[in-house]
Amino acid sequence: MNTNILYIVIILIITVFSVILHELAHGGVAYLLGDETAKNAGRLSFNPLKHIDPYMSILVPVVLYILGAPVFGGAKPVPVNYHNLKGKEWGMALVAVSGPLTNFLIAFIAFLIGHFSGLLYGVGGEVPAFIFAELIVVNLGFMLFNLIPIPPLDGSRVLYAISPDQVRNLLAYLERYGVIVIYLLIFLFSDVFSSLMLNGMNAILQFFTFLV
Repeated sequence: MNTNILYIVIILIITVFSVILHELAHGGVAYLLGDETAKNAGRLSFNPLKHIDPYMSILVPVVLYILGAPVFGGAKPVPVNYHNLKGKEWGMALVAVSGPLTNFLIAFIAFLIGHFSGLLYGVGGEVPAFIFAELIVVNLGFMLFNLIPIPPLDGSRVLYAISPDQVRNLLAYLERYGVIVIYLLIFLFSDVFSSLMLNGMNAILQFFTFLV
């Protein structure tokens, strides 16, 4: 198999794996907080077809990788009934933050394994080094991207919980147009967006390195 094609396949596998765990975290925390909407919708599943969005889960990550930009993306939002959650807006914030936190943990675990085994630095060859590196950067990209405080991304749910009514009303209004705003940000300000994402990833990687 051509090396470039192999690397794209690896990116896709890592993306799908990361998306599934991200969405399972959302649905699982919602279930623990009293909302069975995700469970009843079949979203507490390892079946990738239940979670992936053809655009944000496949096309965007692959195109970003080919362009040499930081890889990030998303999935179909897990359905959550706010009114069923314990803690209401705080419960929603916990559901939201569980996804990015899961991506952070995947990245950190991959870093620890890759660092102490040497696989991250090429001990096992080029392909294992690529796998561990992409497990780290893809999940950090997912985490940072989803923490952007624009609906329907997870960061907006956390912002909603800690904001006054005026900001909450603005977020509720943006909910109808949030996806469009996100797409415009990606395509109209791709260089700035990629630079901010890359700086964020580098800061976290420096933190990982400091810890070990």
